Amino acid sequence: MTTERLQPGLRLTASDRPGVAQPVPERDIPAEPWPRMAAYAFVLFLGLVGAWEVAMRAKGLRPGDLQDSPSAWAEQRRRIDHEPVKVVIVSDSKLLYGTNLDRFEVLTGIRPVQLALAGTSARPFLEDLADDENFKGLAIVGMSEIVFFRDAIGRSERTLGFDRKEPPGDRVSFVLHRALEQVFAFIDSDHRLSVLTARLDRQQRAVDRGPYKQVWKLGEAGADRQTIMWRPVEQDPFLREHGRLAWNRSQGPDFTQDEITRTQTRTKAAVDKIRARGGEVVFVRPPSAPEHLVNEYKRLPREAGWDALLQITNARGFHFNDTPESQGLEVPEWSHLSGACAVVFTDVFVRHVATLTDRLTLRADAPEPLSAPDCDPTNSTIDPRRAARAGDR
Repeated sequence: MTTERLQPGLRLTASDRPGVAQPVPERDIPAEPWPRMAAYAFVLFLGLVGAWEVAMRAKGLRPGDLQDSPSAWAEQRRRIDHEPVKVVIVSDSKLLYGTNLDRFEVLTGIRPVQLALAGTSARPFLEDLADDENFKGLAIVGMSEIVFFRDAIGRSERTLGFDRKEPPGDRVSFVLHRALEQVFAFIDSDHRLSVLTARLDRQQRAVDRGPYKQVWKLGEAGADRQTIMWRPVEQDPFLREHGRLAWNRSQGPDFTQDEITRTQTRTKAAVDKIRARGGEVVFVRPPSAPEHLVNEYKRLPREAGWDALLQITNARGFHFNDTPESQGLEVPEWSHLSGACAVVFTDVFVRHVATLTDRLTLRADAPEPLSAPDCDPTNSTIDPRRAARAGDR
């Protein structure tokens, strides 16, 4: 039995083929200017992408801001396996934002490997260095005591050991994403449309995990994980206040003696391992604003945390409260140094660490020391987004 062919554009159905095994439904493709329509769609796509790029740059994003990731950290960590690395920094976010690698290099001729991680205790990563026979250099351990002494590793727990267990797919994705980040500003995980939509309601609602209890974009990073505070956080009162809200003024429960003892024991073991094969460890405590420091020391007093740890490990350290040069530095959201003041703090702590260990020596042509007035936002000539070298003063 045959059926009469339907008009073009109508789909054949089972009722059009009685008694016949039914094939896949067919539909005529109408004659349309498909190449021209595809061209229009492509132009529209470019226009929308271009408009979004312009909008994101207006918010302060810029190409070349390479977001941090476990793969970015692993890339730096693997250098220890292939290079005679002299200095490594392990820390939470305070020394991640508080170290300007350019200034460090111009003072000492050494560019340290930056392994600090935001929201993450440095202790497990110090232990990881201690277990690596390839590392025989200087480990600069930065700390916020309330992060270093807690049992939990923190938000970057997945990163520990990622240099050895990074899946090939993550590596390929990292390389492709980095190439795009060099060109486009809008490729920023903190400024995805879905993320921005969640922040449209600016009322600070009393919810545990709402958008105002989460950390927004705080910094921008370079290829070697040189991280500086994102300029809008320094300049925008709303973003500064949000950052202060997200940190909750470092409030929380006091540390127990068991937690303190565990941290001291594990840290001493790691320090002893590094020293046994010729390495060294120095501790650095970057600035916190008074609004945070009062709660940090309430939870873990300096004498029970910082002072006791240095004594038990027989290590030397530099605490920002111990010298006038590191007083009065700008901490916009009360927890991390501004980009310019990070250059000054780097200058200060590097000079002090150089007096604590022969692993670090100032160059004969090192620039003159910096101090707090050099990073005053009203008259600073420091541009941390260029190289913080002697000519920047």
